[in-house]
Amino acid sequence: MAIDNNAGVNELLAQMRAMAANAQSGAQPTNASATEVPDFSSMLKGSIDKVNETQKLAGEMSTAFQKGDSNVDIADVMVQMQKASVSFQAMVQVRNRLVSAYQDIMNMPV
Repeated sequence: MAIDNNAGVNELLAQMRAMAANAQSGAQPTNASATEVPDFSSMLKGSIDKVNETQKLAGEMSTAFQKGDSNVDIADVMVQMQKASVSFQAMVQVRNRLVSAYQDIMNMPV
């Protein structure tokens, strides 16, 4: 699941870089590219949902191990908890970048 989250974050960052390059060059986005690219808010929501699913799975595995479930191995629990941690940290960094970009836009003179 973390690989999917990283791919989504990387795709989101690539899209943001392309938009920044277009803004700097003064190019206008075409309608064809707008229909092919997924909506920013849906991509962000999808990434947040994946992080949430990863954290839920880690919590469920941890609870199952604590209850003594013989099908859950401690190594699997630790790996899943690390996946959840890394995906959450990546999401926090994306959020920080978005807040920074918003603040930069709000501080631009009109």
